[in-house]
Amino acid sequence: MKDNEVSATSATTYEGFTEEERAAMKERGQELKTASRRKAGGGKADGESEVLQKIAEMPDADRIMAERIHAIVKENAPELVPKTWYGMPAYARDGKVVCFFQSSQKFKARYATLGFDEAANLDDGSMWPTAYALTKLTAADEKRIAELVKKAVS
Repeated sequence: MKDNEVSATSATTYEGFTEEERAAMKERGQELKTASRRKAGGGKADGESEVLQKIAEMPDADRIMAERIHAIVKENAPELVPKTWYGMPAYARDGKVVCFFQSSQKFKARYATLGFDEAANLDDGSMWPTAYALTKLTAADEKRIAELVKKAVS
């Protein structure tokens, strides 16, 4: 066997990416391909409808949280543009994702996640959180999320 060939045995036992991770990468590839086609054709993305579609596909508990987070982001950071990112609802500024919502079903986790990417201005010393586990949203949680989103775009 040559160095660049993979045996049938090793190909079937490879345990690198999970099925969910591969699906997320395929979704991201499709998002990039769609964005490229839109640019070439002069079309404009309707990120909000794509985000709302992804939210509608979520299990009820995650969908309810994602709808609230969507509303909180729109209210507190209207300059952020909704888009999908690896098949998740995300919100970007100048094309860079600031925050995103990851359904618990996305990677079969026991909780959903509100995450902030590198473009978020959450720096606080030499260490700060960039993701938050969510099992439900209380009024206090919603207030904290609003504060985080405002700080992220400041």
